[in-house]
Amino acid sequence: MSSIQYLETIKAFDGELYNLKYHQRRLDETVKNSNIILKDVLTPPLAGLFRCRVIYDGRNYEVTYHPYKKKNIKTLKLVFDDDISYSKKYYERNSIDALVRQKYSCDDILIVKNGLVTDTSIANIAFKYKNNWITPKKPLLDGTTRARLLESHKILEEDISIKDLENFTQVALMNAMIDFDIIQNENIREIIC
Repeated sequence: MSSIQYLETIKAFDGELYNLKYHQRRLDETVKNSNIILKDVLTPPLAGLFRCRVIYDGRNYEVTYHPYKKKNIKTLKLVFDDDISYSKKYYERNSIDALVRQKYSCDDILIVKNGLVTDTSIANIAFKYKNNWITPKKPLLDGTTRARLLESHKILEEDISIKDLENFTQVALMNAMIDFDIIQNENIREIIC
């Protein structure tokens, strides 16, 4: 494989692959003229919940399957980095891993770039305001679940500043494995540490 590698993480449950068209679209946008057709190269286990990992560079790929156990995220530490960039889902995540080391006793981080909320280290995020779920307009990574929920109008995009956080009533994380997962705590001040 080339020196730059990318990653797709796809949910597989009892042999079924979830949201494959969104993963294929991101793969195709990440590496132009790729010869990788996900539906043709994936053969997930027929029983159980698995995280299918596809590491690729456009021409070559490696597929592995790992039993999945959801992380229990209840608290998020605000971390600030105006220079971070993660517009493609790179296999190497050194800049994000460095920020994760700042989480201290919290379960994960909430990354703030140029005064705006972006993502956690493992998921896109959404906040409930009145009857709407709002996701940051400028995430670090345009996740596949986020893209699907935006297309179906289940979430809306807006710029979200740190000051806006006090106006929200709930928090949800979203990624390929957990879909749209609401953190069960009505007090957002207890979630953001």
